[in-house]
Amino acid sequence: MRLFKVWLKVRASRGFFMSAFHDIKLKALDGQELSLAPFSEKVVLVVNVASKCGLTPQYAALENLYQQYKDKGLTILGLPCNQFAGQEPGTEKEIADFCELNYGVTFPLGEKLEVNGPHRHPLYRLLAGEGAEFPGDITWNFEKFLVRKSGEVIARFSPRTAPDDPAVIQAIEKALGLH
Repeated sequence: MRLFKVWLKVRASRGFFMSAFHDIKLKALDGQELSLAPFSEKVVLVVNVASKCGLTPQYAALENLYQQYKDKGLTILGLPCNQFAGQEPGTEKEIADFCELNYGVTFPLGEKLEVNGPHRHPLYRLLAGEGAEFPGDITWNFEKFLVRKSGEVIARFSPRTAPDDPAVIQAIEKALGLH
């Protein structure tokens, strides 16, 4: 019985029986609360983003992905971060304007946050911290995590893996139950 309780505690901490993911609250770029609870009916692709990065054009592919799959149950959550070579120096308004004007971004964007280090946001502690399914520091802008409706993190993709890469598409479609 003791072994089962330990196993249950480990599994629960990884999101198998409860979802800490959906309990997290952020702020949107407009300063309003951005609760992840409404995403409990969605598959979520969480991406740390930046406006002045060589990978910034991934915004276009992320928006295309969002448009293609949003009615099937996918949402994308873009989270600006300035921890990598200062490539997201703008204010929340500047970031929102940049994303809308340059890439027509309509998926949710949160406020700027830290993804590594002692001030790592609780969401990134859950996604990549000790005990996470895919632990380890975020390596650069545009690292991606795929989260099931249950809140379980099921995939992690490197920054250089494009949002329209076949591996990303396959993982999304599988999570959505499309094949």
